[in-house]
Amino acid sequence: MAPNARAQKNHDELFPGHILTLAKTDPELIDYFDNFAFDEVLRHGNLDTKTRLMVQLAAIIASQALLEYRVMMGAALAAGITPVEVKEIVYQAVPYVGIAKVVDFLHATNDVLTERGIDLPLPGQSTTTPENRMEKGLAAMRQIVGSNVLEQLREGTPDDQSHILKYLAGNCFGDTYTRGGINIPTRELLTLSTLVALGGCEPQVKGHVAANLNVGNSRAQLIEAVTQLLPFIGYPRTLNALRVINEATPQEHKCGHGA
Repeated sequence: MAPNARAQKNHDELFPGHILTLAKTDPELIDYFDNFAFDEVLRHGNLDTKTRLMVQLAAIIASQALLEYRVMMGAALAAGITPVEVKEIVYQAVPYVGIAKVVDFLHATNDVLTERGIDLPLPGQSTTTPENRMEKGLAAMRQIVGSNVLEQLREGTPDDQSHILKYLAGNCFGDTYTRGGINIPTRELLTLSTLVALGGCEPQVKGHVAANLNVGNSRAQLIEAVTQLLPFIGYPRTLNALRVINEATPQEHKCGHGA
């Protein structure tokens, strides 16, 4: 079996001139993977190329796949994702993955941008100050997770852990979500993709399914995003994510024996 015409065309558009050494050493795997990832999966839904590549980059960071990240980052830039947007994908990962796991991807991003003649640092995207980051973070939390959820968090947080809730407001939302470069609905898709790829984060995935709906992303968009992650994160984490989406959102139809 060889990559079909659609898979080959889609692959070549994403990676023009890229020589895949694995195609020589592991041709069978690469052939059926390319047919699956670059044809069969791409034909599902209508997620635009830019959004698809952005959520895949977020998931690849969470998966700690540095080599794959460099390759996909090249595809993302070729598809029109800007250097600022790529940097914001990396920055958005920090509160969820941790700087220890993100720092190598930040260096890789800088290396790729420098190789392409892009001057660093890029224009700043921060919109907060030390004085207003908490206020703006709380406002962002109300917009994204909802005032009721924020109040539940406050009421349910023990006094000796209240500092974590403050960090969540000031750092995660104040420092990160308020940045420019990427809008809030896209940031929420990135966060969901990151959490899904991390695995073991089902309570947080559930919270961010609701947050995605709050900021205007639909159930269909969430399923499409998770579908496009499947070739990169595998079936277990994909199926776990879909189970949480099903629990948190209305289902129009269920397949059964009589379907």
